[in-house]
Amino acid sequence: QVQLVESGGGLVQPGGSLTLSCAASESIFGINVMGWYREAPGKQRELVATIWSNGRVHYADFVQGRFTISRDNAHNTMYLKMSSLKPEDTAVYYCNANLRTWGQGTQVTVSS
Repeated sequence: QVQLVESGGGLVQPGGSLTLSCAASESIFGINVMGWYREAPGKQRELVATIWSNGRVHYADFVQGRFTISRDNAHNTMYLKMSSLKPEDTAVYYCNANLRTWGQGTQVTVSS
């Protein structure tokens, strides 16, 4: 089973940017769907963005054009480029493969 490791989280000021990475332990070429989810304190885990193997993407309504999901099959990595970050984006961000496998998460904190 593929293992996923997120990185790139941190503390950023409102309006700032971060790029998250999700590195897979094996080829992601055959993974049909990958996604980013987030979980804020006291809230349920929610979908942020999804990308399929054919390149089709889907974003949650709250993204509002601020985030971009991508995948690099050659380097077995998925990305989430986030800009115009808001305090309400503060959460642990998780990557997922085929709605089955989760990474350990990376903390994103948006605060002045």
